[in-house]
Amino acid sequence: MPRFVYTARNFEGKIITSDTEGDSKEAVISKLRERGYFVTNIKEKSKEFQLFQKKVSAGEISIFARQFATMIGAGVPLVRCLTILCQQCENPRFKEIITKVRQDVEAGSNLSKALQQHPKVFSNLFVNLVKAGEAGGILEDILSRLATYLESSEQLKQKVKGAMTYPVVVFSIAILVVIFLVIFVLPTFETIFKDMGESKLPLPTRILLGISGFANDYLILLIIGAIAAFIGIKKFFESERGQRLFDTNILKMPVIGLMQKKVAVAKFTRTLGTLIASGVPILQALEVTADTAGNIVIAEAVNKTRASIREGESISEPLKASNVFPPMVVQMIAVGEETGELDKMLTKIADFYDQEVDTAVKGLTSVIEPLVIVFMGIVIGGIVMAIFMPMLELVNKT
Repeated sequence: MPRFVYTARNFEGKIITSDTEGDSKEAVISKLRERGYFVTNIKEKSKEFQLFQKKVSAGEISIFARQFATMIGAGVPLVRCLTILCQQCENPRFKEIITKVRQDVEAGSNLSKALQQHPKVFSNLFVNLVKAGEAGGILEDILSRLATYLESSEQLKQKVKGAMTYPVVVFSIAILVVIFLVIFVLPTFETIFKDMGESKLPLPTRILLGISGFANDYLILLIIGAIAAFIGIKKFFESERGQRLFDTNILKMPVIGLMQKKVAVAKFTRTLGTLIASGVPILQALEVTADTAGNIVIAEAVNKTRASIREGESISEPLKASNVFPPMVVQMIAVGEETGELDKMLTKIADFYDQEVDTAVKGLTSVIEPLVIVFMGIVIGGIVMAIFMPMLELVNKT
């Protein structure tokens, strides 16, 4: 959705310059008029250099929520809180967004509506919780819960990333070493073999030299092909069909699939538990949870649950029918419903699965690391052996 920069006068006659998202100029003007603004100038914001703008991390948003909650609890007025948060923010992009939020709040907008104008930074979950906090007069508690939720979610994400960092780095180094040997080292050895008068090279050596020759002759085409393949695969998995294919199959994989399922359950239960504890209605909470699930299969199971609840069913029954959630999770949710403490039960499940993910990550790391090292040894060792086989044969002949 495009962004538009506008200059307008509010109901007090004060001139305000800010930006907002909208389908068109007319839609933005209409939206601003509803808020009591008279637009004097509006134009679409240029997208130049947005690629190089620093992104706002989850850690920065959680710190923002934590500091915001502390100041609200201390009785600092809302606009003053936003001013202080803006002054101490080090990320230029985030500072700009907080400034716009403050301007909208100063102009009479609710905090949740002001945050909603920046969906790339403040998620649907964040906005809905703030809206619930404003409605119930418990903004301090809501912001504290948000900070705790974001911190827990970030820790979970870092655990999974940490498990994959070492294997990816080692695998990347192995690929780079192989490319270097094939393109730069093997042609030199081919010249040496010709000078040695070797007419009949061993089969592995001939195959390797053939690959090297092909790579050198068509290097530019191979690079273009690799880039095109990368972009094509990336675009495919960003599409609904590709994402569905990926999300469905990753849950079926032996080791990684089990870990992904535990991550999804932990995220689902923590998100839903936080929303319910904050006073968000169950149907709305499930809608937000589905949007933030991160997996189409999980999101569809949650949406089916939402539809069933609208028809008068409990939460646990449709979750059980989906065959996505483990029996223990379904049973604990059923107990939470019966005792009226669903939010606490969901939080306990999330804490349990956070520990399960930690254990799964350690197990995955212990399995992947030796496999990557063995792969690296076989590939590079095979290349070295293929290079030295003609020399060994020559030594045996003499």
